[in-house]
Amino acid sequence: MGMVQEFKEFAVKGNVIDLAVGVIIGGAFGKIVTSMVNDIMMPVVGRLVGNLDFSNLFLVLGKVPEGTGSSLAELTKAGVPVLAYGSFITVAVNFLIMAFIIFIMVRQINRLKREQAAEPAAPAAPPPTPEDIQLLREIRDSLKNK
Repeated sequence: MGMVQEFKEFAVKGNVIDLAVGVIIGGAFGKIVTSMVNDIMMPVVGRLVGNLDFSNLFLVLGKVPEGTGSSLAELTKAGVPVLAYGSFITVAVNFLIMAFIIFIMVRQINRLKREQAAEPAAPAAPPPTPEDIQLLREIRDSLKNK
């Protein structure tokens, strides 16, 4: 079997396609969570703790050149080493939300699996005997009686 044929078989297997769909949906889902954290949650949390903007929380680790502004973007542009812990807080909150949502989803799936396993499967009724088989049996039985 050629390498191209093997690759085709590999690429069209259900697992590879499922993985590709998962990665695409995961990327889109990640953007939704990032927007929820940055645009909805962090402003509320910042407001509750005194109008803090977490994205601008940082510690300057080096000498600041004369005339450089004091914002994170200006310091970074000037090449000043900074410890941007506010960005880390935002990413950590983002992760916690994503992990919690995935936990809820897995928990729900496991609950549905347990419910499905608890339901006893009704025994399947045998399919009706086809008419031609039934006729052959009747002919056989009538020949036996003679």
